Order: sequence, then structure tokens, then C-alpha cells
Amino acid sequence: MLVRYGRMAQMGWFEHNEPHIPKLNSKVVVKTERGLELGEVVGVHNYRGGQFRASPEQVESYYGNLGVNSPIGPGGTFVRFATHEDLREQEHLAKSEIEEIECCEKYIRQMNLPMRIVDAEHLFGGERIVYYFTSDGRVDFRELVKTLAREYQTRIELRQIGARDEAKLVSDYETCGQQCCCSRYLKILEPVNMRMAKLQKATLDPSKISGHCGRLKCCLRYEDQTYTELKDKLPPRNTMVKTPNGVGKVVDVQILTQLVVVQDAVGDRKAWPVDELLPYDPSAEPAPPEPQETDDSRRNDRDTSSASELADPMPSGRNDRGQRNDRRNPSPRENRPDGQRNNNDNRPRQDRPQGSDRSERAERIQGDTPTDGGNRPQGEAKRRKKNRRKKRRSDNSNNPNATNNDGGATPPAPPSGE
Repeated sequence: MLVRYGRMAQMGWFEHNEPHIPKLNSKVVVKTERGLELGEVVGVHNYRGGQFRASPEQVESYYGNLGVNSPIGPGGTFVRFATHEDLREQEHLAKSEIEEIECCEKYIRQMNLPMRIVDAEHLFGGERIVYYFTSDGRVDFRELVKTLAREYQTRIELRQIGARDEAKLVSDYETCGQQCCCSRYLKILEPVNMRMAKLQKATLDPSKISGHCGRLKCCLRYEDQTYTELKDKLPPRNTMVKTPNGVGKVVDVQILTQLVVVQDAVGDRKAWPVDELLPYDPSAEPAPPEPQETDDSRRNDRDTSSASELADPMPSGRNDRGQRNDRRNPSPRENRPDGQRNNNDNRPRQDRPQGSDRSERAERIQGDTPTDGGNRPQGEAKRRKKNRRKKRRSDNSNNPNATNNDGGATPPAPPSGE
């Protein structure tokens, strides 16, 4: 049978020969490694024909196999079901425990030891008294043990415990209105950290999430596994996801409702169920199709190039670097579209006159230069003006009455010797 015994509510398997187990919380007397103790049968509804329905392996997996911290102890031997005399004896021992605590505290003050007694346990057989105390460090209590052993003429055991074990012994009710879990049924006091409180979005006020022991409440661990599994289904914050309305960034998540708040490119926010979202991978997006070249696009490109050539201010001779600037279309004339052909292509070719000399050819070359307001080229006008000046000088030298270029009359020649 499975029996819970001791002040720390340890459990163990005990051998028995009883053919029938009562379906009530029965008290039993068992013999453990500490001595004769009074315990209680665990799982009274799981017995049938004197046998426990679950196997020891199933019980250990239920409570957790944590080695030395496991609630399942070595056990012992079943002695008998507790009688009325056994229950009255246990009540008498419970009253004597108060006197034993006061006596131990008196000796502690006399010896000036840095320790505080939390509780005491007097075993059912009277073979041992166990004191539970707390202290900030190690304490040399060997002299105290000798003094208490002479006082009670029995074995004395001092066991140091922590803050959570202290709450397990003396705590009563919590802020939820229920008896503390550690003193009522919790057998394994696993560690609790602040991450669990943040994950469950509980208040971070230490006075509200701390229990009688001053540590975080054990109930924060109950739903930690469920919260962790639900959070793993949600996308992390500041990640890009696909929604039915487009791509957006995750700005907030709601674990219990499984909603994700997504902000789009405009800045609007909307909550979406996690099942309607898809992960967004920019590298997996298909590339945009390249535009196909058509006859119209080629024609527009040629029109643009022709317009740029016409807008070019460079002359058709040589550019500013002395290189020849050829404006001819490199493409064959027959390959050009009909709309892009030059109108001069359809004109009849005129033959050059055979009698043109080199001066006429120079005049044609100089015809590209701007004129001085008339029809003659500017170079020919300068040349004619220069010829007129030469002729005027020659006339002035032969005519004495002619005027010079300054507008004054030429002095008469001196009279001759006649």
C-alpha cells in the first residue's frame, strides 16, 4: 500500500497482508527507518481486493522521479490500522511538541546560536524528536543536541530547511482563499522564476506574486507548459508575415486568444488569428516578368534616338575633340521602317556642274557659316572691303584733291621751280 507519513508528508510503499482496504482516509501505523510512525493511506479509491491498481512505475511517473527530491521514499512495513488509543496517543504527542519547542528555544538563547526553530515532530513510538530550524549559514549545534538528549532521554535530530519548506510546515491560507498548495498536496517544490510571470502577463509586483515563503508562488508553474506551447505557435515580434490584406509586421501577440496584431505599410493595425497568417520570405518571392519587346516599343526607341540626335547642338563636322562626328544611321536603309526613311531618299540625284572651279567649291563650304546680314558669305564681304581699301589708296596717291581715310584734305603739292 502507498502511505503518507511524517511532518514533511513523505510517501512510501509498505508491505501488508490485509485482504481488504477501507475506502476512507484510514490512519495506519507503519514502521520506517526512523521508527514507529502514524501515517495515512493514499489513494483509497484505487484499491481493489487489497491491491493498488496502479503499478509503482506509474505512481513514480505521476509524482516525478527526481532522485533525492522524489516524494516517494523507501517505505517500510505495515503494522496495523490505527485504533482509537493510537489516535489519542498522537494527540498527546502533538501537545508535548509545543513544550519541546519552547525548551529548545531557551537553550538556543543561552548558547547564543544563530538559528530559529520552525517546528518539532515527536515520532509515534517516542523513539526520536526531530527539530526543523532555519539559519543563514552553518551552525555548530552539537552541544545543543547533547543538552536536549539529556533533557528528554531520547534521540534528537536537528534538520535545517529553507524558506519554502518552512512555508510548507506553518502556512495556512493564501490570497486565493485556498489552503497553500505546498502544505495541502504539493509534494515536489520545483523552482519558479520571473520568466513564468512575464509569460503569463501577471503583475510584477513582488508583494502580489509572492507567497508565505517570500518567493514566487508555486501556482505560476502550473500553466507554464501550456503558455510555452501556445507561445511557440505565434510568430515573434518585429517579423514580417503575410495576411489576407498583404504583408505586415508583427507588433503584438495574445497568447491565450492566439491573436496576432499586424501593422501594414500604411500604419494601420489589425488583429488576425494565427491560422490565417503565413510566413513571409522575400527571397522566395517570384521575380517580376521582363517586358517583351514589340514593334511599337522598337519604333518608340528609334523615335527617341532620332529626337536626341536632332537636339544635339554639335555640328555635323568635327566635335570639340577634333574627332569626326558621323551622324549617318549605321543601319541599312532597307532595314529602316517606312516612317523613318529620309525624304531626300526619293529625290532624283542632281549631277554637279563640270565647270565649277576651286573658288566655287570654297564658297559652298563657307556657305555653312553665318552671313553678315546679306546674301553673301561673311568671308567674301571682308575680302571685297579689303580690295576697296587698296583701290582707294592707289587713287589717293594719283589724285591730289582726294581725301584720306581720316576725312581731311590732302595738302597741295609744292609749286614747281617754274
